Amino acid sequence: MIMHAGYRPLLLSAAIAVCAVLAAAPPARAEIDGHGPDAWRVTGVSRGDALNARMGPGTIYPVIGTFAHDERDLQLITCVPFYTMAHFSRMTEAEIDALPPRWCLMRSADMTKAGWVAQRYLIGEGYEPADTSASSSQPVAGGDPVSEAQDVVRALYEAADLVRVGGRNPLDPANAGAYFSSEVVATLRSQPLQVDPVYGAQDFQGSVSEPEPDPDQPMFRGMITINVEIVNFGRPHTAVFRLRADPGQPGAPIRIFRIEHDGWSFP
Repeated sequence: MIMHAGYRPLLLSAAIAVCAVLAAAPPARAEIDGHGPDAWRVTGVSRGDALNARMGPGTIYPVIGTFAHDERDLQLITCVPFYTMAHFSRMTEAEIDALPPRWCLMRSADMTKAGWVAQRYLIGEGYEPADTSASSSQPVAGGDPVSEAQDVVRALYEAADLVRVGGRNPLDPANAGAYFSSEVVATLRSQPLQVDPVYGAQDFQGSVSEPEPDPDQPMFRGMITINVEIVNFGRPHTAVFRLRADPGQPGAPIRIFRIEHDGWSFP
């Protein structure tokens, strides 16, 4: 193997970093800004095989350990390419697709093992992909994030409909926390709305479909996508809801952090 001049110091630095993780790194959430699950498990590895843990983020680095094919309660230290969820939510699909494969520095629950693994072999505890082949208005037994997200969007439209008969406005900051993230609630407090973000228009007369998970990508890196078909004054369009866990609220419930309509989004 050809070893570049800078390779050995890089390995030494990586080894020191891994040792530091094992010895003294504090517990970390899934993302540096607090979004995502607190624990991860290995997925996509055959029974009898193991997931290689490497000295650095890539296959050019030596294997320094393994995680079992069904290992659970892994702690995520960081991932590269690095981004916060706030930045990720602003990225375009093209920008996301252009990113190189992500690698994550993981640590076992007992802190005896650590190393870099390809993120495609990780899934958040409780974030297993939901079966969206059949729609149901009831949450899946035991609860799953996609079903919870559907319930939030459904409840938002039910509340918006009841406003006409004197119900509490879900866009009132005093009520919005039941549907929106803490950041969106703060936006509602600070900026008067020019257009109703629920319907994507100043006025509404028409119909709204049942909220459905996005058929192509219902969940991606902790972000859930729910689509609603709206017909307003005879004109159809799709409202796209982006949701994720909100650590700014007790229990980190699934909440809406962005609504996308044709040509614009809120906030």
